[in-house]
Amino acid sequence: MSDTIDMPACDVPLLGIAAWSGTGKTTLLETLLPLLRARGWPAAVIKHAHHDFDIDKPGKDSHRLREAGATPMVVASGRRFALMMETPGQQEPDLPALVAQVASLKPRLILVEGFKRWPIPKLELYRSDSDQAWAAEQDPWVQAVAYKPDEVPPGTLARLPTGLPRLNLDDPGEILTWVVDWAAAWQPRAQR
Repeated sequence: MSDTIDMPACDVPLLGIAAWSGTGKTTLLETLLPLLRARGWPAAVIKHAHHDFDIDKPGKDSHRLREAGATPMVVASGRRFALMMETPGQQEPDLPALVAQVASLKPRLILVEGFKRWPIPKLELYRSDSDQAWAAEQDPWVQAVAYKPDEVPPGTLARLPTGLPRLNLDDPGEILTWVVDWAAAWQPRAQR
């Protein structure tokens, strides 16, 4: 993705949780989501999937209607709803369209798991065993990094941009405080 992609204008703070696969993005979100809600910051999540997936079951009415051409297909009950939309010919999800849909539901915060190449503010997760470079070395959208301090050699840490907040990946309270403070200070379109 290039820096020329425009995200939709939105009054909701948008923060990517970016890392290589297996780093713990989902585990961190599982921990943070109830803590954010308790702090008054209920968050929506947009998750990137790298493969074909289907939340619907063949034979169910919603699946049959979607297969017949309903686009989108919404199935709803008093407890939840699901919107399913076919996107033939699309190589990657349309993050701006997804953000616009989610923002219209008025969450206090939108967290985006994956989409690490998109020009959105990000919290980078890093594990020393990933054998990868810091995204923060090249990506001006990284707002902070979280890692296990006792596992990252000083030479690896020295490659991080100065002034970039450094968080302990094993301290959800520290990460929670940073996310809430960042979201509270966030300004629409002043996202860099």
